[in-house]
Amino acid sequence: MISDPLILLALAAVGMLAGFVDAIAGGGGMIGIPALLAAGLPPVAALATNKLQGVVGTAMATFTYWRRGFIAFKTLIPAVALTFAGSFCGALAVKQLDTSLLTLAVPIALIGIALYFVFAPNLSDADKAARLPFARFVPLMGLVLGFYDGIFGPGTGSFFTIGFVTLFGLGLTRASGHTKALNLVSNLAALVIFIPAGDVVWPAAIAMAIGQLAGGYIGARTGIRYGAKIIRPVVAVVSIALALKLIFFR
Repeated sequence: MISDPLILLALAAVGMLAGFVDAIAGGGGMIGIPALLAAGLPPVAALATNKLQGVVGTAMATFTYWRRGFIAFKTLIPAVALTFAGSFCGALAVKQLDTSLLTLAVPIALIGIALYFVFAPNLSDADKAARLPFARFVPLMGLVLGFYDGIFGPGTGSFFTIGFVTLFGLGLTRASGHTKALNLVSNLAALVIFIPAGDVVWPAAIAMAIGQLAGGYIGARTGIRYGAKIIRPVVAVVSIALALKLIFFR
């Protein structure tokens, strides 16, 4: 049990930074999990605690994007349901599946996403023509990426964002808002398993959640204010950082 006030204060600061980054581009776990491990939590407890504190920041970011009109929840209802189901099934199946292949494939995909966000000439906040019908295929994307998040997780936000932009024609700010909504659902599904199992370290989770509230709000407002100008580079940096972490710091 973590009770040192200085450690809790440091975790709150980490939570704020993680919430800020996550609200713009995802990848907050890349900041939160190492901090929790450094504070002395075992890996499963660090993962569970990070999920809980991350949910708070993601909820704040989702609410902020929604209030500003960047999320259409009515069109997302089927995707919300299938994302939750996919993540829940993935979390249940994680001990039965070999994820070693993902440690090789995911970094390559993340580097590809980073290069796309750096070099694609037409990435902006303007919506474009969708390549696939939104109502039919966003729930399928939610199911697949929710399952991935349940069994592995790194880069889920980047994968959602690239899907909303390239497949469904959303501008970057709307894509970020919709990504936050489905990320929130995916994390909640995992917590349905982690909380009853007693894996969450509550003092650390609460301290980081307080920071996440501020970070999630400021990050979402920053993403909304600056749009593609901030989202493009942050998604690229986060994607590359996640890829390097998976390759060199497994």
